[in-house]
Amino acid sequence: MPENATASRPSPRYDVSVVGLYCIDVLGCPVISIPEGGNANFIEQIRLTVAGTAGGTVVDCAKLGMNALAVGAVGEDEKGRFVLSTLKDFNISTHAMQRHPGVHTAASILTVRPNGDRPVQHVRGASDVFFLDESDYPAVTDARFLHMGGNGLLGRMDGEPTRALLEAAKRAGCITTFDLIFATAPLMAKLEASMQFVDYFVPSIEEATALCGRADPAEAARFFHDLGVGTCVLTMGGEGCFVSQDGRSFTLPAHDIRVVDTTGCGDAFTGGLIAALDRGWDIERAARFAGTCGALVAGGLGSDHGIVDFDSTVHAMETLPLRGRIAA
Repeated sequence: MPENATASRPSPRYDVSVVGLYCIDVLGCPVISIPEGGNANFIEQIRLTVAGTAGGTVVDCAKLGMNALAVGAVGEDEKGRFVLSTLKDFNISTHAMQRHPGVHTAASILTVRPNGDRPVQHVRGASDVFFLDESDYPAVTDARFLHMGGNGLLGRMDGEPTRALLEAAKRAGCITTFDLIFATAPLMAKLEASMQFVDYFVPSIEEATALCGRADPAEAARFFHDLGVGTCVLTMGGEGCFVSQDGRSFTLPAHDIRVVDTTGCGDAFTGGLIAALDRGWDIERAARFAGTCGALVAGGLGSDHGIVDFDSTVHAMETLPLRGRIAA
């Protein structure tokens, strides 16, 4: 279905509706070892952030100037209150956020190593009970873009509910973007029918390979195109990103930066891509901007580090050194 399927659609209320996994991250850096027994190590930073494949993305979209709607679930606990108050601090609309009594807000503890790796301890909580039905669709799809983020940790939404939502989003005239987490081959079976309603699919190459069994970016992209995906943008960490659209593919290099923490880099990439596309940028320039967003986040602790606003991110895109030349 083309992106402009409903050219006569009234102006939507939001620039972007971000649906899926919202959680709180507790991050410590740098963590070299876990002390034995009841001993303690002293580290440089501990931070609390709103994160998740939806939460991290919606915060970055808002920072980049988009009028954003958050759509997910939290518990009626201290972590849920933190998530909602932080979203409001970024002027993100939260009226579509669900609150579930007796359920933990999804949360992660991340011990960030000096090289940027971050082993995770995670509580799934409210992400497993989050659910949207047809009565929710009008409010959720009242946006130019609808981003679905977090399948793999969305117990009730994985599978047919995601397909139905994305179909409704396309029917409403949304441009759809899609990312996931903890990808596995069994998850692909649940998501296969959804792919025909995805305009931009933005997984990491590791996630794409786990889903389709193809490690080569071009082969992986072809797999998803065959299922109906419009544009594939595969993030590849320090190797940049691979983009496949309308029979053309190319690779863009990553920025040459000192990596502190890779938490939220993929979410920042997606947020940057959406914000750039919303400005009418072509896919190559939008993907370059998205890569800059990921690099800025990687330069500090937490998924909300580094990105200030759209203009300063454009400046970073034009001035930060690259690891290699653009390959067409």
